[in-house]
Amino acid sequence: MTGSAPPGLLRPRALRPGDLVVIASLSGPLLAAYEPDLEQAVVVLERMGFRVRRAPLLDAGRRRWWSAATPAEIAAELNALLRDPEVRAIVAHDGGQTVLGYLDLIDVEAVAADPKPILGYSDISLLHLVLHARTGLVGFHADLATPGLGAAWQRAPAERRAELERLYSALLTGTESIGPLPTSASWECWRPGRAEGPLIGGVINRIALVQATRWALPLERFDGAVLFWEETGGLASYVWSYLHVLRHAGILDRISGMVVGVPHAIDGLDRPDASPTLPEIVLDVLGDRDIPVLGGVEFGHSGANLPMPVGVRVGLDAHERTLSLLEPAARVHGRGPVGCVHDGPAT
Repeated sequence: MTGSAPPGLLRPRALRPGDLVVIASLSGPLLAAYEPDLEQAVVVLERMGFRVRRAPLLDAGRRRWWSAATPAEIAAELNALLRDPEVRAIVAHDGGQTVLGYLDLIDVEAVAADPKPILGYSDISLLHLVLHARTGLVGFHADLATPGLGAAWQRAPAERRAELERLYSALLTGTESIGPLPTSASWECWRPGRAEGPLIGGVINRIALVQATRWALPLERFDGAVLFWEETGGLASYVWSYLHVLRHAGILDRISGMVVGVPHAIDGLDRPDASPTLPEIVLDVLGDRDIPVLGGVEFGHSGANLPMPVGVRVGLDAHERTLSLLEPAARVHGRGPVGCVHDGPAT
């Protein structure tokens, strides 16, 4: 990507009733104990009006080390789904530790020829970031099937489930901007201000990792961007270190705002022994960079996810605790062959 113009924003075409959505093991395996959660995820997607199919590797008990299969096998299945014109969206069953193993095996031309929504977070952040860097594809940083649609959604209050279902359906099938995402009491202003720019982000450890590969996002893609990130596991000091990686890379000098998800299972946060809070860590690394920071937003590992479409322009007002999607994530499906054109250079 170095020395070349970045690709424009590549939106998939909006889904329609009856379209085929495939749930696939893009990283971790399906444990038999979570089969009921997967079945419930199918129910949720069908209630949205889609046909649902499982990809062959999504088979309870199938595994290779910490993965559903070898990286080459997973890549082959993903590429088959990308090339299949009947498949209109792909939902990752779970996260894991495998996507780094097949970043070089993805059929990028198939993505460009027929862009499709790929939904997921955690390890799937790598797919969103790399495909956005290479093709401009809008990545749907949204709930995974098994731990998300099938589990976290079912534990949420009925009103929240209905709200999320309407939101996901509108994002996948609509061609108008969503506007403000639903807020909650967990949203906090860590530094006031307003910003407007494309959403870029994912799990913070995956952002740092992908920037160490040849598939790194060019720094220009962070110009004016609203960086969103979350983290699960590890130590509070790791988060501080990852943020410093982004600082040393020059990313924090380019972004216009930051949105931080609810932390999950991070050792060392908010302890009574004078350990720092997450806002303290973030503001310590940002230093005198005067950008708005909104924290406690529900995306990532802590529960049912709000969708964060990578590449889509958003408006952030940290003081008012609002985050608005200013443009659609999908586009109208025109006549002729399936596929989309770029919207022009991404900003």
